[in-house]
Amino acid sequence: MNPGRPAGTTPERSRADLAPEQVEIRSAREEEFADIGALTAGVYVGEGHVHAESTYVAELLDTATRVRSALVLVASRAGAVLGSVTIARPGTPFADIARPGELEFRMLAVDPQARGGGIGAALVRAVIDTARAEGFDAVVLTTMPGMADARRMYDRIGFDHVPERDWATDSGLQLTVMRLAL
Repeated sequence: MNPGRPAGTTPERSRADLAPEQVEIRSAREEEFADIGALTAGVYVGEGHVHAESTYVAELLDTATRVRSALVLVASRAGAVLGSVTIARPGTPFADIARPGELEFRMLAVDPQARGGGIGAALVRAVIDTARAEGFDAVVLTTMPGMADARRMYDRIGFDHVPERDWATDSGLQLTVMRLAL
């Protein structure tokens, strides 16, 4: 019995209490490409990380192109797309910062209604597992200044800021590079 709660009551179920085993992390399926693109662009534009007029929006929407040269993972529950991430190997079209021996991930997006349940962390762990399975030495990512929640998650997982690798977009937005040695 919890002394802070009246007898016979139960705590409200939070999003963090959702059963993680009900979430499936796997490669994206073609029939999900539109949902993945809409989710990713919706998060990046809707939360103010990317301007709606930016040419980057088309890239965020175009899951089919990403799948041709990168691995796109999806988190789903009961057939609904809850999140996704793009994994880019060094020297491939979607690798912005990966050096030899590093696996890069980009475009991590989680449906705002599904946040707090560990979906973003599960997707990042899937990237780390992929890197280990393929013999990479590290995982790298770029994050934006406004992505404070994501940054806290990366810090908790063990990523370190690598300031000498920080860079800026063509529009001048300063970006932060983080790295996890494996």
